[in-house]
Amino acid sequence: MKRCLSVLGSTGSIGTQTLDVAGRLGVKVCALAAGKNVRLLEEQIRRFRPSVAAVYDPDAAKALKISVADLPVRVVQGMEGLCEAASLPEADLVCNSVVGMVGLRPTLAAVAAKKDVALANKETLVAGGALVMRAARENGVRIFPVDSEHSAVFQCLQGCPGKKALKRIILTASGGPFFGMTARELQSVTPEQALRHPTWHMGRKVTVDSATMMNKGLEIIEASWLFGLPSSRIDVLVQRESVIHSMVEYLDNSIIAQLGVPDMRLPIQYAITWPQRLPSPVQPLDLAKYGSLTFARPDAETFRCFGACRRALERGGLAPAAANGANEAAVPLFLNRGIAFPQIGELVWKAVENQPDVQGGFSVEDILDADARARRFVLRSAGAQ
Repeated sequence: MKRCLSVLGSTGSIGTQTLDVAGRLGVKVCALAAGKNVRLLEEQIRRFRPSVAAVYDPDAAKALKISVADLPVRVVQGMEGLCEAASLPEADLVCNSVVGMVGLRPTLAAVAAKKDVALANKETLVAGGALVMRAARENGVRIFPVDSEHSAVFQCLQGCPGKKALKRIILTASGGPFFGMTARELQSVTPEQALRHPTWHMGRKVTVDSATMMNKGLEIIEASWLFGLPSSRIDVLVQRESVIHSMVEYLDNSIIAQLGVPDMRLPIQYAITWPQRLPSPVQPLDLAKYGSLTFARPDAETFRCFGACRRALERGGLAPAAANGANEAAVPLFLNRGIAFPQIGELVWKAVENQPDVQGGFSVEDILDADARARRFVLRSAGAQ
């Protein structure tokens, strides 16, 4: 089991649950990093006593320095601070649950420092999968998936005799709050409705991504990098009860699934304790209580974000970075009532098609440029710039 954790995004949904797991397991936390929620970050520092605390927002970092002046913790700030927290010498696992593209550089910093990474930051692999996975191979580090779906696949593959035996991956989706609705019905849905997820409790952006099925599209791209499979070998099934977290199918057509109650602490703990399994605070699964489990195919025509991500993966290059950047710009517009719900998918699709093809390799700067270009495209198209 890992001896010392660096937790990036510690004040968010995944970050707080990671600290809950670490506290229950008695695992030391040597670094914490957050955006600007210094009130909660101070509480976490006083409980876990890390040696370093990183705050992305400079003003919030100044406030934190004052509030924890009585503690032996070094406060750092900005992207440089995040990367320092990600590459701390005493850390042997970096848990990255930062939301958005801001998580890419810290992931690369952790890998360069030869740290294993428990990854809950989808954007890292969606936009920079080629760079991250190549760096992981070169530095001999492991990328442990924390998303419930990718963790489920990772767990199902533990008994796989070899990659050649794997036929396909089947990711599951809850379908979000608007499952079964038509494109016309989606025109009038509100942010409040989009934020009412039927089974999971997540941050606002991720909850909207689930409602648009962008979340599942991003997960297809992420799965392609994590498990080395093309889009054609990654399927999706809507599993409304969120009990089957994902499945793998082998060449003999046998399918193995990972099941559990919808609680993110289970995949978080497995990433920390792998290859061990230890008792957890997660409730046992009572299948009789559910009675039945349901399955359906996703509606890619109605939920266009899903199809846009498939298209981006097939195009490759910087198209996935464009898809992600466009979505990150469009979701706040919807939440602020600047665009209608279906426009998120329309803008993401157009941004993917607007991204030029890339010949040869590309750098972090190229990824960030594509991301910024897609964001500007969305803002211009929505009349917000």
